[in-house]
Amino acid sequence: MSDEHKQDDTTIDEAVVETAEEQAELNDAVDADDQLSKALEEITQLKEQQLRVQAEMQNVRRRAEMDVEKAHKFGLEKFASEMLTVVDNLERALAAAGDDEATQALREGVEMTLTGLLASLEKFQVQAVDPQGQPFDPELHQAMSMVDNPDVAANTVIAVMQKGYTISGRLLRPAMVMVSKGAGKVDEKA
Repeated sequence: MSDEHKQDDTTIDEAVVETAEEQAELNDAVDADDQLSKALEEITQLKEQQLRVQAEMQNVRRRAEMDVEKAHKFGLEKFASEMLTVVDNLERALAAAGDDEATQALREGVEMTLTGLLASLEKFQVQAVDPQGQPFDPELHQAMSMVDNPDVAANTVIAVMQKGYTISGRLLRPAMVMVSKGAGKVDEKA
């Protein structure tokens, strides 16, 4: 019986070894599955991260392009603002010049200079804002005074003291204006 017992023990040992090997193989397979799922999850996370980085790079590129465009568009703003003083002085000189023949040549020269300067400013999208007779717009106008005027609707520009200017649609200098309050108070006793 001892031989049979040894055979049974050997068979049991072989079965235990086989079971252990199968269990090890199953554990290896489960570990491989776990590793595969972790690797796939990591790949998914890295792909998402790559997409976010690409989107951020596009945003940075777009912002840089917009900054360059704004720099080109509004880089002349300070220079144009200073040139408006020259325009104002030339307009004042024309207003002060008399109509006599002695100053006619000087007047024509100032007019030509003013016309040339305004044409040059317009090449760089500097446009005059002359709101005479238009409704008051605080975005474009600066009210210097308000006057009772029964002939004009309330909040209408009745006089322009200094023209305003825009550059590429953006306000460079507001127009200084006089605004109508509308009709004055009517005496109800009369």
